[in-house]
Amino acid sequence: MILHKTQETFGYISRESAALLSLMTGISLARIYGVITFYHFFKTTKPGKHKISVCLGTACYLKGGQDLIEEARSLLGLTPDAVTEDGLFSIDAVRCVGCCGLAPVMVVGPDTYGKLTKAMIPEIIAKYK
Repeated sequence: MILHKTQETFGYISRESAALLSLMTGISLARIYGVITFYHFFKTTKPGKHKISVCLGTACYLKGGQDLIEEARSLLGLTPDAVTEDGLFSIDAVRCVGCCGLAPVMVVGPDTYGKLTKAMIPEIIAKYK
């Protein structure tokens, strides 16, 4: 739970945070890194100001979720796990956001967008620039 709280607070788990957690809990840094690198949920790099999450759960995947990721990455010039040079955007594939009836779904910060097509992505991204 302490790893979840750290990620919730900072958006990722930095090396400094992991080292401090190791000191506070007595758990080796290697074991902490073993956990945060094993689970996809945990991030070790700072996300963009506007974190874009694209659902790749079954319904979203079948309705083009992967195409949405590729379109957003292309528009922003991003590779997986990267952040735009201005620090504004990062993109993550997630397994489910609980909106299967709206598939495919993309979440930007607190905002959820559903029934998306690739053509809708530029307008959504423009809202956050």
